[in-house]
Amino acid sequence: MSQSLFIAFVMFATVMFFTPGPNNIMLLSSGLTYGFRPTIPHILGITIGFAFMIGAVGLGLGTIFIAYPALQTILKYAGVAYLVYLAWAIAMSEPPSVDQDKHREGRPMTFWGAAMFQWVNAKGWVMVIGTITAYAAIAAYPWNIAIQVGLSLILGILSCTAWALFGTALRPILTSPRAVRAFNIVMAVLLLASLYPVFMDA
Repeated sequence: MSQSLFIAFVMFATVMFFTPGPNNIMLLSSGLTYGFRPTIPHILGITIGFAFMIGAVGLGLGTIFIAYPALQTILKYAGVAYLVYLAWAIAMSEPPSVDQDKHREGRPMTFWGAAMFQWVNAKGWVMVIGTITAYAAIAAYPWNIAIQVGLSLILGILSCTAWALFGTALRPILTSPRAVRAFNIVMAVLLLASLYPVFMDA
């Protein structure tokens, strides 16, 4: 294994996982709005879903997108539409009341929803392409993919947990529904701002 390339890959992955992006912004908002425990399925969905995505693309699924580039375009704009919807949902969300809990409304993203979201997450695709192409030489195939998947699981759970805990830590500070609404509106705007690179690349 190339030690220097592995260190570079760890640095790249750490920066990409821990810096703000759609996943982390949603986790921050979810931690504030719902608390840490209800956000755990969201955390696991992102972590496992993204690691699976790296493995699937690294083991050959990426060739489909090379053969059919229109699929990548469709996924990109489907992701844009879904992120706009999520931004609206975040902006409108409030701390769940007793009535909301009875009707099972206003809940955080589910495991499967978070896992499937990775396939339309623009930042996620940047990370996957960078991981699979630029750092493929860290080890012989398929061990390089196994290392990339393993590291993404470790960094994914750490970064997702950190962002959700950060949001949870804000709960004692932002106590009123109005404060939570204002915070979530800011998070929604940041989520929309994360679409800027997508349009610049169009």
